Amino acid sequence: MNNIIFNKIDNLLSMLNKCRPLTEGEVQRLRDDFLIDFTYNSNAIEGNTLTLQETALIINEGITIAEKPLKDHLEVIGHQDAYYYIEELVKKKTDLSEKVIKDIHSLVLMDKPQDKGVYRRLPVRIMGAIHEPPQSLLVPVQMSELILEYNKMRKTMHPVERAALFHLKFESIHPFIDGNGRTGRLLLNLELMKDGYPAINVKFGDRRRYYDCFTAYHKSNGDPESMVILIAEYVEESLERYLEIVSY
Repeated sequence: MNNIIFNKIDNLLSMLNKCRPLTEGEVQRLRDDFLIDFTYNSNAIEGNTLTLQETALIINEGITIAEKPLKDHLEVIGHQDAYYYIEELVKKKTDLSEKVIKDIHSLVLMDKPQDKGVYRRLPVRIMGAIHEPPQSLLVPVQMSELILEYNKMRKTMHPVERAALFHLKFESIHPFIDGNGRTGRLLLNLELMKDGYPAINVKFGDRRRYYDCFTAYHKSNGDPESMVILIAEYVEESLERYLEIVSY
């Protein structure tokens, strides 16, 4: 089944690459619209109380929303800066590394300077999850092993499958005390974009299905299919949207 999905995605990507290039203004508009939507949804999944419109006002106008926590505002700014950073990494074709991961996390967690880019030193539990992340002493070792494993995946896996599996493994390690979800979804997009695919937006409204993908992964002893299908559907949706725009 995955091969059918991957073939469809790659055909759509090939069609998109053959289309007329968008103007600089068009690219900027699409990127700005996506960034607002992505920032809103990724933060909302983690409990941020700002609405989509409020998120847009903070990003576009720098407006402070009355009666909303400073933490929520900083999460928007941090996520925006982190997305700009991964765009630069894509342009430079920077390899994934622990430094890249820590740098992205440092931007995401701008509201907690003492925890930025630092692997956790305490045990954590993921509420409602059947999986328990490793003890803190094992985090550096497992992160180093994850990067090595990911580089091996590049030789054998489709980019979408590889990105989805990395996302599952990264969130399972839960290397930071906070900000793992937002950092993980930025890393997911970083790797998709480096392989020429459009960035995706895991929607707040799909959070139950998204969480269920992690449960399925752990219940099946490491079968990533549920997450692979979800990510593939999002990539397909993004490709079809861009094709519709450039064909207009």
